[in-house]
Amino acid sequence: MDLDELSDRFAVSKMTIHRDLDDLEQAGMLRKVRGGATIEAGSHFESDFRFRQQQEGEAKRRMAEAALELVEPGMTVMVNDGSMASVLGELLPQKRPLTVITNNAAIIDRLKTESGINLIAVGGRYSVKFNGFFGVVAEQALSRLSADIAFISTPAVSGLRVYHMDDDVVRSKRAMIASAARRCLLLNHKRFNHTALHVLATIDEFEVIITDQEPSVDVRTALEGANVPLRVASQASK
Repeated sequence: MDLDELSDRFAVSKMTIHRDLDDLEQAGMLRKVRGGATIEAGSHFESDFRFRQQQEGEAKRRMAEAALELVEPGMTVMVNDGSMASVLGELLPQKRPLTVITNNAAIIDRLKTESGINLIAVGGRYSVKFNGFFGVVAEQALSRLSADIAFISTPAVSGLRVYHMDDDVVRSKRAMIASAARRCLLLNHKRFNHTALHVLATIDEFEVIITDQEPSVDVRTALEGANVPLRVASQASK
């Protein structure tokens, strides 16, 4: 949103808008940029879960359906935080019986009454921004569990590195990666060629990457060089 547009829309001064944007940025709701504000991720910023949950709904659904093809009844499945992962959580009952391990509050709420789902909710410090549980308690719990497959989502990939802007989130995702026999990376195509503050993993730590649209040629070439399969959950493949 443009600063002038916000000022005109709410009939207040630019200074008032500046102060409001400062407060919203402090609360983790948006990121101030030159001349306005955005909810798009930056190297140090990820928007609030409530915003992300409303974005790219169809793309997330296609990616979740592609991820579901990797799940078989009887498996133990880890699913991390995030709005993309929460959509996958909604579909998991289709593959019951399953054991589902997650720190994602949206998935916990969705699966807590489902028959045929052995739900292991990872506790810890709750984050409103990421709508999940993190910290030492979560990391220790994950380190003492084992899964057939872990689904890891991320806001940034550049070259052969996977990034995230929050160190607590990185540690919980790393704990899942270490505790799973197979790892699948879930990534919106818009997040290729972006970085964030922390390196979360390298591409070759994953058996497969699922995205919603074909990435650029240079991205595809880099992934092929790392020998990591890329599945594109495009509209045409449905």
